Amino acid sequence: MRKPILFILFSITLGASAQSFETKYVRPLSDVLGDIEKRFNIRLKYNVDTAGLKLTYADFRIRPYSIEETMRNVLSPFDFVAVYQNKNIWKVKPYEYPRRQPEDGKKLIPYLSSLYNNKVEWEARRTILKKEVRERLGIDPLLAQCSQEKPMVGKIRKHDGYTVQNFCMKTVNGHTVKGSIYAPSNAKAKKAFKGKYPLIICPNGHFKDGRYGDVLQLRYATLARMGAICVSYDLWGWGESEDEVGLEAHQTSEAHVMQAVNGIRILDWMIERKDIDKSRIAANGGSGGGSQVVLLTVLDDRYTAANPVVSMSSWFDGGCPCESGKPIQLAGGGTCNPELAATFAPKPMMVVSDGGDWTSTTPELEFPFLQRIYGFYGAKENVSNIHLPDERHDFGPNKRNAVYKFFIETFGLDASMLDEDKVTIEEENTLRFNPK
Repeated sequence: MRKPILFILFSITLGASAQSFETKYVRPLSDVLGDIEKRFNIRLKYNVDTAGLKLTYADFRIRPYSIEETMRNVLSPFDFVAVYQNKNIWKVKPYEYPRRQPEDGKKLIPYLSSLYNNKVEWEARRTILKKEVRERLGIDPLLAQCSQEKPMVGKIRKHDGYTVQNFCMKTVNGHTVKGSIYAPSNAKAKKAFKGKYPLIICPNGHFKDGRYGDVLQLRYATLARMGAICVSYDLWGWGESEDEVGLEAHQTSEAHVMQAVNGIRILDWMIERKDIDKSRIAANGGSGGGSQVVLLTVLDDRYTAANPVVSMSSWFDGGCPCESGKPIQLAGGGTCNPELAATFAPKPMMVVSDGGDWTSTTPELEFPFLQRIYGFYGAKENVSNIHLPDERHDFGPNKRNAVYKFFIETFGLDASMLDEDKVTIEEENTLRFNPK
């Protein structure tokens, strides 16, 4: 509960003669915001430039009983919004189409839930969502044009209980996707899985150094040591993809489509290997990689387990063009990532969330929503949530341990091989298909 608003009398900085019907009661926006700070006893921080901006009918937009309505009335003509930070601080920033507030999620989730009350009604909705996401993404024409050439692979590098092998795959319009395959190498895993291993496709998020960073290498290699084959690949415009299309390509809607194309084509290739168990195919990623996990499971029915980490929210679609460059959240008249994730029901899914980002509402909002839909199938136990209220947005040890536990339970990975100290962190040049 916020503190009661303290009203303070203030004098209008512009002379009364300058404000009239004829001048539309215009005032400089900066002056109006300064008066609002005094009136409501708040402090404003700015991510926008208000210099030179004029507000018509300025003081008539003030609602003395509500700072929220006042800020909305004053800022909306400029496509600005005010976001509450803490205590008496508000931040003025540009309107962001993929970002809302927790209160919006608390309205959206009940609205979506009202659209279906049973499995039949939900599956009708699911069909619409899956169809429209493909159409809005515009992915099918590109998939039809993809190269069918066999990917090139590099030499296998042997480590303690696992191997790493780089690859380069041609996709569409002359582009390639490059990455690395982490595979089990111990006899115990081979015997346990009878030579056919679970496969985990690992789209990357916007973590420092991308797939070359220590945190992500630890995850891939540990999962491989426990018995899964993991495939890591570059974001569009990052890593070796940056060498091909430039870093600026990541800030385009093309990134949204091409990363999905890359994930699908990698699965097309990997699933044909003789050492892959087609009944155990998963997607796992964090942050933007978690958004990709949800998207890939909407687009591709071959996945049998999903594990999005610190990503899924009813009030934030991802922000980066690689997550929201195409209007997929407009499918079905309006949706959000939790509802798209729900199209995966009743297959096993575990969602990892924390208290320091847009997943902070998961335990009381998004997770119960998922449970309800899984309940239509009598499979509530197939969806779970690990919430870390004291942590922030990262892929730290507790999040990785949650991932390991999920795949130990879901795919039968060998818990005795869970030892990140056994992982060899490789240099970026080693992980590149063509080291410089």
